Amino acid sequence: MKKTAYTHIIWDFNGTIYDDVDACIKSANRLLGAYDLPLVTSIEQYRSIFGFPIQDYYARMGFDFEKTPFAVLAPEWMDYYFEYSKNSTTYPDIPEVLDVLHKKGMEQWILSASEVNMLRGQLQELGIFSRFDGILGLDNIHAKSKKDIGVAWKAANPDIRALMIGDTDHDAEVAAAMGVDCVLVACGHQSREKLEGCKCIAVVDTAKDVLTLL
Repeated sequence: MKKTAYTHIIWDFNGTIYDDVDACIKSANRLLGAYDLPLVTSIEQYRSIFGFPIQDYYARMGFDFEKTPFAVLAPEWMDYYFEYSKNSTTYPDIPEVLDVLHKKGMEQWILSASEVNMLRGQLQELGIFSRFDGILGLDNIHAKSKKDIGVAWKAANPDIRALMIGDTDHDAEVAAAMGVDCVLVACGHQSREKLEGCKCIAVVDTAKDVLTLL
């Protein structure tokens, strides 16, 4: 791959910077158990069904929105997630990678399907809020899509050369819609097999591996 002089790095948060896969599985199982549905029994199963839009992921887990609307389920899941994610941290190599990219003179932004105020709070608790030049997130907890936010931001900054780092096929779709390159890490919420079917310049094991591409 020919190396490109990127001016901006656009980070996904959950599963890319923030290792919350275990918290998400526990939250899903708590919710499934509350409605007497079969539990997710392995990380491989979780990664095979997780995806966006989140409503479709809930349907793949077995929820029937005619019986229980998504608008009821989402806040319940969020309550469980707040409980279980208290033990979540960044992936071990993230502080080093953020420092290296900063020293390279690249602006670093987060583009996430998380609610933006929750996201800011998580970044502050993790001690990495100041590492980012900007944060782009949703104004609600329903995690519908971040594509429109990303496309609007790129349209307002047409001259930047950006690389998105994410962990799902949705990140690849968002990057394509924005017209920017994308690298996917296979340590997050979807399997390497699924990621390798996406339109991206590389699938790597960890965020640190991205440094070899720059």
